[in-house]
Amino acid sequence: PFFPSRKKKKKKKKTTYTQEKMGKKSGQEGMNSKLALVMKSGKALLGYKQTLKALRTGKSKLIFVCNNLRPLQKSEVEYYAMLGRTEVHYYNGNNIQMGTACGRHHRVSTLAITDAGDSDILAKTSSE
Repeated sequence: PFFPSRKKKKKKKKTTYTQEKMGKKSGQEGMNSKLALVMKSGKALLGYKQTLKALRTGKSKLIFVCNNLRPLQKSEVEYYAMLGRTEVHYYNGNNIQMGTACGRHHRVSTLAITDAGDSDILAKTSSE
């Protein structure tokens, strides 16, 4: 017997809910908002030279390093941080994205936080 061709029903894909879809912030977005809060309410020094100066004087509490910092500069910052027992956080973005996260219109390769202000960035990065 001849039957007209039947169209196969397409199965619906099960939607998996990631953190972004559910409205929760991903790790990078959360860090960006914490950096913005530090820039607004706390004290931070931007740039390689100011970061090294803060590390030498012992004023810095946390150091951010972008992922495209030159290896020699990166190792120098790490060395000074090791001597001063300061934690280094490797920012998951380049210097342009880090500058934008700080609310600046220029590139920021390193950032030294001297006072966190209202942000809980010091507690969050030490637990990671």
